[in-house]
Amino acid sequence: MRILVALGGNAILQHQEKGTAEEQFVNVRTACKHLVEIIEQGHRVTITHGNGPQVGDILLKDELAKDTLPPMPLDVCGAESQGMIGYMIQQSLRNELQKAGVSSQVATVLTEMVVDASDQAFKFPTKPIGPFYTSTEASHIREERGWILVEDSGRGYRRVVPSPRPQTVLQAQVIRELTDAGIIVIAAGGGGVPVVSTEDGFKGIEAVIDKDLSAAVLGGLISAEVLLILTDVRNVFLNYGLPNQTPLGRVTSEECRRYLEEGQFASGSMRPKMEAVVNFLGAGGERAIITRLQDAKDALDGTAGTTVVP
Repeated sequence: MRILVALGGNAILQHQEKGTAEEQFVNVRTACKHLVEIIEQGHRVTITHGNGPQVGDILLKDELAKDTLPPMPLDVCGAESQGMIGYMIQQSLRNELQKAGVSSQVATVLTEMVVDASDQAFKFPTKPIGPFYTSTEASHIREERGWILVEDSGRGYRRVVPSPRPQTVLQAQVIRELTDAGIIVIAAGGGGVPVVSTEDGFKGIEAVIDKDLSAAVLGGLISAEVLLILTDVRNVFLNYGLPNQTPLGRVTSEECRRYLEEGQFASGSMRPKMEAVVNFLGAGGERAIITRLQDAKDALDGTAGTTVVP
């Protein structure tokens, strides 16, 4: 099968870790060992991944060095994180494949995701990014940089940016050709670098794209049969966190739509994943799975995780 694997942030950086290169390499190597188990079965795998903590660190470094070096715009920071994480994954995966005696090439494609400049998200930015500021700092930044900052959970003020819906991938043909040639491609990291069409061509824009919604778009463009979303829970749950929470096993896309309408899934966690699943299946995908990294192989065999079918 042709499988698009969407790695969650926990596959790269665990909660409460400092974020050193060594820590992240350890996590990525572990993730790649699980991916090799899938690749050994003969499946064609394409990989995408999150980048939230890494972009946050880049933005913090920019802020700390702003009096010495000019800060980079958000699209450039996203591209930096794609390169860094792609390097870690492709090196680690290549090494694990060699250990397993699998001769597959791995390549990272720096990916631009097209968004609509008229998307309503640009009028109502909601995605918090970067460091926290005091009330006084926030007032100065609003005036000097024109940023929108909001109070965040009593911890201070943070910048919020738009989160527009992904439309298509500029490098789709390249990714498809590499995939068709049997190369394992790492693409659309962090949802892809957001770009908009202008009179002078495509241009980066200050925004953050949901990585799972982007995965659904990428999956359709490469004709993936399976979307495998790997996160930090074994199953999707109904009534999550309540005494009557119930794990979902095998469900239909129509059932997922109903659960979404009922407000079953939190907007900051499982909701975009379930929306991505519905979008992927609606675009012709055959199966979508949400589970933990360590259960990936079993989930493909139908013995773990939440599986959604058309």
